[in-house]
Formats: sequence, structure tokens, C-alpha cells
Amino acid sequence: MSDSPYNIHVSVVSRYLPDQSEPEQSRFAFSYTVTITNRGSLTAQLLSRHWIITNGDGQVQEVRGSGVIGQQPHIEPGETYTYSSGTLMTTKVGIMQGSYNMIAQDGHPFSATIAPFRLAVPGALH
Repeated sequence: MSDSPYNIHVSVVSRYLPDQSEPEQSRFAFSYTVTITNRGSLTAQLLSRHWIITNGDGQVQEVRGSGVIGQQPHIEPGETYTYSSGTLMTTKVGIMQGSYNMIAQDGHPFSATIAPFRLAVPGALH
């Protein structure tokens, strides 16, 4: 934990889903598993998400919504919350990034950054 009461770390692992993809129709499916760790000193609740998805052609899609997978989890100091979700793209390669809007138990709103991560069909990158 850190000295800051508002310290959320986000890590993501992505995976290509060939069985749900149709490359001949430019449909590429990816799953991603997100681990959210509360490194702060106060319990924090995830209220909403904001994703920025950029495909290999540079087209940007923004997704905003309440919570994640239908939940607005409370994450205790030192605890983690993990969930999996997915996205479809029209290219073999893309990048996702974003943020979570959080609120600490003291009522202080803050943002948790989701660093850019790659979505790629195996072998699509050299």
C-alpha cells in the first residue's frame, strides 16, 4: 500500500479468440482480463468505465458505462478485483486504454488509469 489513500493499479492480459472470430469478414474477437488492485489506504468503489479502443486502421471507438460486467465493486485496501470481458474489432491489431471513475470511502472521487494494452492476432505483428 502507499501513503496515498487513492492509489489503484490496473493490469490487463488480452487474448485472441479464434473460435469467435471470422477473419474473412474482418471480425476479430478478443478477451481481456483486468486485475484492479487497491494500493491505497481507503476502500474504493468502481463507479464507471471509459474505454478508448483504436483499431489497426486508426479508427477510434469510445465506450462509457456504469461499473464493469454489471457490478460496481468495492475494493478494500490491499485487495484485488478481477473480471473478464471482450471486444470485437475489424482489424487484426488494436489498442485499448481508458480509466475507471472511482470514489473512496471518504467521498473523494478519483480516476484510475488503464494503461494502453495491445489486442493482436498471433503472428500479426513482426
